[in-house]
Amino acid sequence: MLMTNLLTSRWYGAFFAAIGISLLLAALFYQYALGDEPCQVCIHARLWVSAWGLTGLLVFLAPQTFGIRSLGHLCLLVAGVGLAERALYLFRLENGIGDGSCEFQLGMPDWFAVDRWLPWLFEVRNLCSYTPEIALGVSMAEALLGIAVALSLLVGVVWGGECRTWLQKRKQTQ
Repeated sequence: MLMTNLLTSRWYGAFFAAIGISLLLAALFYQYALGDEPCQVCIHARLWVSAWGLTGLLVFLAPQTFGIRSLGHLCLLVAGVGLAERALYLFRLENGIGDGSCEFQLGMPDWFAVDRWLPWLFEVRNLCSYTPEIALGVSMAEALLGIAVALSLLVGVVWGGECRTWLQKRKQTQ
């Protein structure tokens, strides 16, 4: 019951905001403290993580209506699937599976020049080759893939539960 209350409260959004901030801080630690410069796909992953964090913050701050929460779930799910895709692409690149490459530029349109606005966070500084080991032989790409899949599943389950509850309430009022 406590877990259900937490997942349907404002703290759900705060959880995703905290996850996004934590992942960005970890990426910056690896970049600036350990010298692992980010590649194009790593920056794409950072953009999806930023979307997660910002969406979580908005879900936390926004009125708690079904429509707004559903929009938040949708955005969290899209960001999670986008992050999973980029992490899988990185995993495939670092393991030589299939075709793939990356460039030494971000590849975003001029109207979304985040690499020029916030170069300390979004500037491509390396070509894709491998991602650093996080712990116990797990690479950053593998860890990101696991986190993205797990949290996307969580969003799907919570959203499904909220939709079921909303539909039951609608039936009762008719």
